[in-house]
Amino acid sequence: MESPDESFTEDEDFALMRRVGMRDEAAFETLIERHQLRVIGTISKMLGGYEGAEDLGQQVFLRVWNSAPRYQATAKFTTWLLTIVRNLVFNEVRRRQRAQWLPMEHSDGTLREFLDPNARTGMQQCDRSELSEAVDQAIASLPEAQRMAIILRRYEELPYEDIADVLKTSVSSVKSLLFRAREELRLKLTPFLSAE
Repeated sequence: MESPDESFTEDEDFALMRRVGMRDEAAFETLIERHQLRVIGTISKMLGGYEGAEDLGQQVFLRVWNSAPRYQATAKFTTWLLTIVRNLVFNEVRRRQRAQWLPMEHSDGTLREFLDPNARTGMQQCDRSELSEAVDQAIASLPEAQRMAIILRRYEELPYEDIADVLKTSVSSVKSLLFRAREELRLKLTPFLSAE
């Protein structure tokens, strides 16, 4: 059940979006101020670091601005906003995975692929000794849906129903994703936890 403060906040967000839909720049700035920490925090956790999070956050809010005239308050505003975040982050992760491969030409003109030596690898990240960095890396290595579910539940403290809306799945699927993600994290972090 929502607290009155949360529903009031959602009502404010809906009112702001109506104004943004009419191209009210002050309302848009207010909306950004209210949600930029959540957006950038979620993006940086999904990407496994802060690099690129602000740029992607700007893209999220650009989509909000462009979509505002068509926006319908059919779900919580934060759910709609985090769905935009999810889509852009998943696209960015795929782009980064493709960018880690560099095409190289053989002498006969055919292409051969090699790993980019400048790309960050999991091993480079795991060499860090602090537990918080190990946790960030373990989360970053999860499959996209598991990673998003963990971040939305653990860091954004969203209820299962809202996570299901963002991921466009059922509550039982969210619970399953979270269970598998937690098991994977437990396995990956066992060496760090047993060392303490």
